[in-house]
Amino acid sequence: MCGKLIKELATKLLGREVASMVWGRMEVIGDIALIRKPPQTPLDVLKPIAEEIINKYPYIKSVWASTSPVTGIHRIRDYAYLAGEHRSTTVYKEHGCLFYVDITKVYISPVLSYEHLRVARDVMDGEFVINMFAGIGLFSIVVAKHAKPSKVVSIDVNPHAYEFMVKNIKANNVEDVVEPILGDASVVINNYIAIADRVLMPLPELAFNYFNYAVNSIKESGIIHVYEFGRGLNRKSVIDSLVSKYLRRCSELGVSAEVMVSRVVRSVGPRTYQVVIDLKVSK
Repeated sequence: MCGKLIKELATKLLGREVASMVWGRMEVIGDIALIRKPPQTPLDVLKPIAEEIINKYPYIKSVWASTSPVTGIHRIRDYAYLAGEHRSTTVYKEHGCLFYVDITKVYISPVLSYEHLRVARDVMDGEFVINMFAGIGLFSIVVAKHAKPSKVVSIDVNPHAYEFMVKNIKANNVEDVVEPILGDASVVINNYIAIADRVLMPLPELAFNYFNYAVNSIKESGIIHVYEFGRGLNRKSVIDSLVSKYLRRCSELGVSAEVMVSRVVRSVGPRTYQVVIDLKVSK
């Protein structure tokens, strides 16, 4: 989006070192641009950059700065308005689907776009899928639109995310496949013991602690997609460490597991990565 012009402006205003953290940490959700504010950088410093984005990119209508990491049970950031229209709602489009969202009330990141479609393409006809941490429904709806599952149980504990999920399910005409449920996945999933062919766990903060619930919901054999954070000297060491962690956990739970996929999804900090592990679990 904001190429050489924004990079040069940020460098002029903030200096090269700080500017690299700003222009490299922008993302666009619908017609809203988001800037992750570097620590110690005042918001006022970011406003000229935000105004330049509005002036030069007509498809961007509003610019906000995220001022905190993702925190809390509802997985949201704190945001501050910078420029353009003073609104936090938008429509985000991905893989032929559209999603209504409010950036101040729910978590969303285009970085997982590849994963949404990758998982959908792995789903076989007639599968029963459980998404334990569904948010506004991106994984669930993309799966429903690009595969032929019999059911996608779509769970989230954030009431705002649930409301948007219900709206997005209707907007994408997948009401007959995706079932939205408001609640804690560790409780809700007890209604689906030994019924799932595939379980999605796209919440790194809770994946390991909730893993046993995912295993319990799988039939005699099934796939669990785990998204987890890890820190190490390099990508390979992080992947190897997390794979070992989950294979040990499978052994503790009395199930066998085969690693189908293990890869870095993205870098989230110095030597810190988000990793996906696809495990084929057999009881």
